[in-house]
Amino acid sequence: MRHSKTFTVMQYLFAALIVFCTLSPFLWLFISSISYQKDLTAVPLRWIPKDITFERYADVFVNSGNDLAYSFRISMINSFIVSASVTLIALVIGGLAAHAIARFRFRFRQKLIYIFLFTYMIPSVVIVIPLYLLLNKAGLLDSKITLVLLDLTFAIPFVIWIMQSYFRLLSKDFYEAASIDGCSRFQMLLLIVVPLVRPGLIATGIFTFLLAWDEFFFSLLFTSSLDAKTISVAIAEFSGKNTVDYGMISTGGVLACLPPLIIAYAFQKFLVQGMTAGGVKE
Repeated sequence: MRHSKTFTVMQYLFAALIVFCTLSPFLWLFISSISYQKDLTAVPLRWIPKDITFERYADVFVNSGNDLAYSFRISMINSFIVSASVTLIALVIGGLAAHAIARFRFRFRQKLIYIFLFTYMIPSVVIVIPLYLLLNKAGLLDSKITLVLLDLTFAIPFVIWIMQSYFRLLSKDFYEAASIDGCSRFQMLLLIVVPLVRPGLIATGIFTFLLAWDEFFFSLLFTSSLDAKTISVAIAEFSGKNTVDYGMISTGGVLACLPPLIIAYAFQKFLVQGMTAGGVKE
């Protein structure tokens, strides 16, 4: 199909507009992180700072005397531990549940899928008070284990809902061939099913990691110390009652973007395959 020159120019213009709207907030975030406070509070605002500084990044990684930077560093480690744990557990439990739903036929199967979707849609604010009382009575407040358990309440339904569509694409011939070769159900799952759905599994794992990494509401309410505080809460604490440290907020934002970006870049091949595989039915 041939396109006119005007249509081609418009395509490039729209592509440039989308790129600008998508990347300009991140560019401004980085510029703010290396700007001095006087430039960030100047009126009118200086879009391009006269001088730049990487002192905030150095504080986060090497300066043990800066309490805010130290708090941010520990919170980032907590976030990674919680998000990685949630992703791993959700993929195992949710993946097995999704496989059972897709592979076997039983009563209320379809209703069960909608119940998982319904629990995912319940606003967290509805259950927060009874949840807080329950965790307080059990002595589970301010703990990374508690955050993992809370995050799993929305991560597992998400994994089940996404992964069951991938398992449905698998032909019964794979199961029958593996059964003829003498594979047990566990071997069939580990040696046949998992390699076949690996792109979908990795794509779902990346999105689950992002869900847990961005979680703020539970972290804000159920953590109070550096033992369990996550990066989203640490960034929010840079904004005080009377002062706002725009530079540290921007630095925190840039650093908080890095782990998801690195993971998405490392697995971009599987991410694209996983996102497109579930949308085609033969």
